[in-house]
Amino acid sequence: MINILYIHQSSELYGSDKTLLCLIRGIDRSKYKPIVVLPGEGPLKEALTSESIQVIVTPVIKLHRKMFKPGYMASLPFEIIKSLKHIKKEIVGTKVDIVQSNTLAVLLGVFLAQRLKAKHVWHVHEIITHPKLISNLYPKLLNRYADQIVCNSHATLHNLLSRNSKLEGKIRVVHNGLDPNEFLPKDSRQNLLGYSANDTVITLVGRISKLKGHQLLLKVFRDHLAGDPNVKLLFTGSPVPGQEYYLEELEQKIAAFKLDSQVKILPFQKDLSEIWNATNIAVSPSTEAESFGLVALEAMFSKIPVVATNLGGLKEVVVDNETGFLFENKNEDALKEALQKLISSPELRAQFGVAGFKRANAEFTLEKYIAGFEQIYEKLIPQIN
Repeated sequence: MINILYIHQSSELYGSDKTLLCLIRGIDRSKYKPIVVLPGEGPLKEALTSESIQVIVTPVIKLHRKMFKPGYMASLPFEIIKSLKHIKKEIVGTKVDIVQSNTLAVLLGVFLAQRLKAKHVWHVHEIITHPKLISNLYPKLLNRYADQIVCNSHATLHNLLSRNSKLEGKIRVVHNGLDPNEFLPKDSRQNLLGYSANDTVITLVGRISKLKGHQLLLKVFRDHLAGDPNVKLLFTGSPVPGQEYYLEELEQKIAAFKLDSQVKILPFQKDLSEIWNATNIAVSPSTEAESFGLVALEAMFSKIPVVATNLGGLKEVVVDNETGFLFENKNEDALKEALQKLISSPELRAQFGVAGFKRANAEFTLEKYIAGFEQIYEKLIPQIN
């Protein structure tokens, strides 16, 4: 039995949280025993414990700008030692073979792998381009402290290699994957969210933040789409704690534009089945490169066309003019044209939806995702033994 200690930055159920849950649920439990370290309570912890997976709650030492301040740096060694002691107490008697850091943000895996004399797998879910201090620091940390680097897209991989070519020997891509059985066929349940069969619902699922494109989509909707009362806009997601002002700003603009009857904001939903059942067009208008675009993949598994920014990993998920449309970053006219084409043509929406479903099932299955990681673990096992 190979014991794998997974370190993750949050206990929510957004993109990287979902992919970790999918991985742990899917790996061969007769070969691998997962143990998960999380920084707090939340829906991810609940989901893991319901699967009888051991979860340890302790600070995971996330890299951020404030940690470079003298006061924080002075306390950092004590925080690291405290977390290490807590984890060792919780896993007493268990030999950890692999430590997997899930996202760049967590640094605890570096110290744990060294302390436990385990192999270190670093799963990268981010494309970081600024600030330069951080974007240049991560590749150096990966090169020095990771035995295997796994990127969720070629865009993520190329970003790292462009900053440090020395990573090439131990870096590979494993695309995210989802279970198609989790996505129910679209039916007539739109009324559960207050929409009618005549409505065309445009949906953005994701954190309400500066970078997800909420303001861009709202502006395009107000200027070009709101004239049709049957076209509706749905935002689903919540802001990062401490950044509630992004939500407040969005709510204020909706009220100022007098769009309350057409624009709805729902908080974070653990189960998105009703959202996707109500959705006719999914939009991922991120203003900075997404490392993958899990929401776009969820929409495709739900047979929904996707309009997405032509950046990062989204280009590997969405095929322009086949499963949806890609538009240039922050280009309001291109976004407007893509949405108008899909609003005006239910036939095109259906065509793109079917094509997206076929692509998702061919390229981004849970089986491929799990197999990719199990191949990595198998490669490391002889080094462990």
